[in-house]
Amino acid sequence: MTDLIKKADDFVLQLFKEKLPNSYIYHNYNHTQRVVKSTKELIENSQLNVKEEEALLLAAWLHDTGYTKKFKGHEEESVKIATAFLEDNNVDKDTIQMVNDCIMATKFDSPPKTQLGKIIRDADSSHLAKEYFPETSEFLRQELQLLNIKNFSPLEWLNENIRLFTEKHNYYTEYASKEWKPLKDKNLSDLLEKQNKQKQKLKKEETKAKLKAEFKNNNPERSIQTLFRVTLRNHIKLSDIADTKANILLSVNAIIISLALANLVPKLDAVSNKHLLIPSLILILFSVASIILSIMSTRPNVTSGEFTEDQVKKREVNLLFFGNFHKMPFEQFKWGMKEIIKDKDYVYESMMLDLHLLGKVLQRKYFLLRLTYTVFMIGIIVSVISFVVAFYLI
Repeated sequence: MTDLIKKADDFVLQLFKEKLPNSYIYHNYNHTQRVVKSTKELIENSQLNVKEEEALLLAAWLHDTGYTKKFKGHEEESVKIATAFLEDNNVDKDTIQMVNDCIMATKFDSPPKTQLGKIIRDADSSHLAKEYFPETSEFLRQELQLLNIKNFSPLEWLNENIRLFTEKHNYYTEYASKEWKPLKDKNLSDLLEKQNKQKQKLKKEETKAKLKAEFKNNNPERSIQTLFRVTLRNHIKLSDIADTKANILLSVNAIIISLALANLVPKLDAVSNKHLLIPSLILILFSVASIILSIMSTRPNVTSGEFTEDQVKKREVNLLFFGNFHKMPFEQFKWGMKEIIKDKDYVYESMMLDLHLLGKVLQRKYFLLRLTYTVFMIGIIVSVISFVVAFYLI
C-alpha cells in the first residue's frame, strides 16, 4: 500500500468518526472497507497500469465520503471532498480526474463507460454476491428508515431486492460476471424462495380470513349468543340498580323514623307541642309506607323448587332458574338439562323463557320502586306543609 493510499484510509476513517451521523449503519467505514477489498480483487484480475490501480483504490476509499454532507447527490459531494484531499497531497490533475470519474461511475443512473468505471461499479455492488448479503441488505433498509427516506416493510424490501437483482443490476467486468454472478444468482434464488413462501403464507391467511368471514356470515350462532349474553347482562344490571335504589330509600326512611322517634315523639306530651302531633304522624306513616314498599320490591319470591318430567317434555318449566330445581335430586336435574341440550331450539327457548321471566320480575320491581318514590315524595311534601300549617295556627 502506497503512502497516499494509507493517507486516504486514515482520512476516511477520521472523517467518518467526526462527521458521519450514527444513522448511517450501512454506508459507513465497514462498507468502504468491503468495496476496497473487492476493488483489489478485481484489480488483481485485470490488466491495469500502476496509475490506474492507484486511482481505483483512491476512488474506493473516497467514493462515499459525500454522505457526511447529504444522502441524495452524495457522489458530487464525494468528488469535492476527494479533490480537496488529493490537491492537499499534491496529486497530479490526471489522477484526480480519474479518481473523480470513478466516483461518479458509482452513480446508479447509467451504466459505466470506461474499464475503471466498470471495476469500481462492480466493487461497489459486490455484496450482492456475498454470503453476508442478507445482513447488509437489512442494514440498508434500516438506514433508509432512520434517515426518513423511505420505510420499507420486510415484504416490500424483499420485492425491491428482487427487482434490483433482475431489472436494475448487472456486473460489467469479465471477472465479476464469471466469478461473482453465480453467487449473486444463488442469493436471488434465496430471495425468490423467500418471496414464494411469503406469497403462500399470505394466500393461506387470506383464505383463512375468507373462510372465517363466510362462516361468520353463514352461521348466526355467535350473534345469537351475543344477543342473549348482552340482554341477560342488561337485565341483571337493571335488577341491581333497582335493588340499590330500594336500599337507599329503605335506609333514608329508617333514619327519618329513628330521628322522629328519638327527637319528636318524646316532646309531643307537652301541651305546647300538641300542634306537632299530626305532622309528625304524617311523616312517620309515609316513611313506614315507603319502607314497606321498598321491602316488597326487593323481597324474593318463594318457588316450589320442583318439576316433573312431563313439564320438561312439554317445555313448561325453566331449568335455568334455580328456584325451579333446588329441591330436585341431581340425577333428575341432570336428566332435565340433557333434554334441553339435545335440542338447540329447546336451548334457545329456555333462554328466551328465562329472559321473559326476568323481565316480569323487573317490571314488578320497577313498578313498586316507582310507587315507593311517589309515596316518599308525597310524604315529604305533605309533612312539610303540615309542619308549616301547624306552626302557622299556633
